[in-house]
Amino acid sequence: MQGTHPAHQPPSEAPAKSLGEGRTRTSFNPSQKSVVDQIKQKTAELINLTESLRKFHATEDNPAGTLSPEGQRLVSLAQTSYEEAAMWAVKAATS
Repeated sequence: MQGTHPAHQPPSEAPAKSLGEGRTRTSFNPSQKSVVDQIKQKTAELINLTESLRKFHATEDNPAGTLSPEGQRLVSLAQTSYEEAAMWAVKAATS
């Protein structure tokens, strides 16, 4: 192999982030406060939990497990509220 440039190296495989971890940016904490890590991790868990409602909502009337459009909307609203609450909680923790 003739002189490979570092830019041509394949990227290292980083563990995939969950939806909640991505939305709350769990790895971003310039304050280094443990309470910020806790707020973000617990928020990520709640987002992931509500996201699972979209996929695993099988009932006798709905064996495919698809959530109704209203249910989809409610999951989205809950997730947005969790994200906003985390933002304010982090702001409080770092003020």
